[in-house]
Amino acid sequence: MNILVLCTGNSARSIILEKLLDRLGGEGVTTFSAGSTPSGKVHPQTLQMLGAKGYDLSNARSKSWDEFAEPGAPEMDVVITVCGSAASETCPIWPGAPVRGHWGVEDPAAAAEPDWEVAFDTAYTELEKRAQAFVAADIHAMSRAELQAHVSGIEAAA
Repeated sequence: MNILVLCTGNSARSIILEKLLDRLGGEGVTTFSAGSTPSGKVHPQTLQMLGAKGYDLSNARSKSWDEFAEPGAPEMDVVITVCGSAASETCPIWPGAPVRGHWGVEDPAAAAEPDWEVAFDTAYTELEKRAQAFVAADIHAMSRAELQAHVSGIEAAA
C-alpha cells in the first residue's frame, strides 16, 4: 500500500507523518511525503526531534508533489493531507482516485523558535495517535470503501 502525505511546505507535518507511518505501518506499507509549494528543506526541529526518537532520516527531504505525478511514479493508494487552519492555509488536492483523508494539524514550523519544541511535540503527538489508529486495523484486507471509511473515521475522531 502506497501512502502519500501532503501539506504545503513539506518541511514538518508531512515528514513527521511519513516517518510515523513508515515505522508503524510494517511490511507492505510504503510512505512518501510532498508539498504543493515545498520549502526546499526539512525544518531543523523536525530533524532534531525525529532524530532524537531514532528515526532514519537519510532520505528525508522537502520535495514537490510533482515528483509523484510524473510517469513511472508509484501509484498512490491513500493520500492524506495534514494542513491546519492557521493563516487560511490552503491544502493541496491530489488528482486521481486514491482514498483521501485530511488529518489537519497546525504547522509547528510557523511557531517562533522559542516555541519549537512544544509545537513540534504537539504535532508529533497528534499525528502519532492518528497513525496508530490507522495501522491498528487490518488495512491490507479492507476494500476501497472500507479503507475510505477508516481514513475518514480517523479524521472525524480528531
